[in-house]
Amino acid sequence: MSSTDSERRGILLLVVAAFSFSVMSLQVKLAGEELPVAMLVLARGVVTLVMSVAWIRYRRIPMWGVDRPRLLLRGVLGLGGLACFFYAVTALPLAEVTVIHYLNPVLTAVVAALLLGEHVDRRLMVAIGASLTGTVLVTRPEFLFGGHSTLSPSGVLAALGGATFSAFAYTTVRRLSRTDNPHVIVFFFPLVAVPATIPFAVHVWVWPSLRGWLLMLGLGVATQIAQVLFTRGLAVVPAGRGTTVGYVQIVFAATWGYLFFHDAPNALTVVGAVLIGSSTALLLWRRQPKPASRR
Repeated sequence: MSSTDSERRGILLLVVAAFSFSVMSLQVKLAGEELPVAMLVLARGVVTLVMSVAWIRYRRIPMWGVDRPRLLLRGVLGLGGLACFFYAVTALPLAEVTVIHYLNPVLTAVVAALLLGEHVDRRLMVAIGASLTGTVLVTRPEFLFGGHSTLSPSGVLAALGGATFSAFAYTTVRRLSRTDNPHVIVFFFPLVAVPATIPFAVHVWVWPSLRGWLLMLGLGVATQIAQVLFTRGLAVVPAGRGTTVGYVQIVFAATWGYLFFHDAPNALTVVGAVLIGSSTALLLWRRQPKPASRR
């Protein structure tokens, strides 16, 4: 398989991962109607931890990996991003959180260029700009499109912190892909997150209904699938380009909103979706080399 074909396959994996993440978000939204957020974070971690251990043992993969310091760092960065994001969701309107969170592809491209020496080409910059514009049109944040709500400074800082944590986490995954199995990389995230989340979940514990248990199980499974596909995709796609593909998750989220909550997308959402889809298509496109002239 050529490097171009390999990267296209990686981008496809990232698109499917974005779909799985959107399914997880849908389940979190539904489960959040009856359960505290800390319980959902813990459920996500426990299910993914169990599935990771089972798969690693089944495949007889060395569980503790090669680059253990970076694996632990990936877990800490991932937990930091998740904690900041969830706090921001509780402190800010969801649209604002989404816009700020999706600064992370730009930050990832910068971090990857600085730490990994990855090249930032013109096509990537155009894709990032188009994706960010599409994100703004889809989410229509109040601070850009009007409104009288006052944003919480701590919430804004948390959202910016989450985007920054995510950028460093994605870049760390990219670096770890050179030395460690993707399933081991995924395993270290819940390995760090579960013990750190338990005290908070116990403090706010509410006994779930059958529906709540099923949703918590489902969001854990969806997360595991998404994490594995995301890690595999990022192994063959440069970090800045790879995280930009994640913008398609907003399109999936808009679809779930319409199907489950009757939130029909308006014209701006459609335009934004087109921009996001076009940016992903731009990343898939490669200029074909000219055939050698015959002598």
